[in-house]
Amino acid sequence: MSQRFSLHFSHLPLVQRVLYTCTLCVLGLGYTFAMIYIFASHHSRDGNDMLTVQDIIIAYSGSKSGTRLEAALKGPMSGMLPADENLKIISWVRDGASEKEYQQGIKRIFDNRCITCHNNRNPHLPSLEDYESIKKTAEEDKGMDVFTLVRVSHIHLFGLTFIFFIVASIFIHAYIRHEWLKITIMVIPFISIIFDVASWYITKVFEPFAWVVIGSGTLMGICFALQFFISLYQMWFYQLPDDVKMRFYCSVVDE
Repeated sequence: MSQRFSLHFSHLPLVQRVLYTCTLCVLGLGYTFAMIYIFASHHSRDGNDMLTVQDIIIAYSGSKSGTRLEAALKGPMSGMLPADENLKIISWVRDGASEKEYQQGIKRIFDNRCITCHNNRNPHLPSLEDYESIKKTAEEDKGMDVFTLVRVSHIHLFGLTFIFFIVASIFIHAYIRHEWLKITIMVIPFISIIFDVASWYITKVFEPFAWVVIGSGTLMGICFALQFFISLYQMWFYQLPDDVKMRFYCSVVDE
């Protein structure tokens, strides 16, 4: 019995290929910006400009040598205020974060630079509107709290599942000589999503699991890129080998 094939891109109508191309281009742009955001929000937490495994550990498990406020000022918030004001806040935290010094000069920095986003009206960011709220962020950095992890987890699971389902639904029309390889490229991202989210929680108690965060994210990126570029190439430039065309037509006749 002949092997059954999905319709190849070359057999799809022009309007469907145009729709697929537009979808892939927008998703590719979105994925690129997501990678930029991940880099910007996690890098430099350990003082290194590059994104390292230590940055991931600090993000989820916390820093045993600093506070949440310091970690933010060294990492994702480092470019949000001038270097001298950044260092002034860090020095204030390390000196004990006294209320007197806060009222004498630190408060003005927070009011001018921070409370536009970090206020009591935004439940997703820590409030920096008053001394008591700031004092909480100047305590030991224990990483992302469980409530935040749960909130991000369901967004991550739903969002990435939809993205990879759409991309795989397009990629299914590509021709890969070994079907097991095609299935592998389509399945790995879904497995990686589960490992990625699970590793956030495990990293809080077992820091070496930060490598799984990096590994699963890398596998998702590689599989997305493979499906993206293979689909676009075969959609517009690739011609099926003659023997494959014959096998395809035979499978259609058999049906």
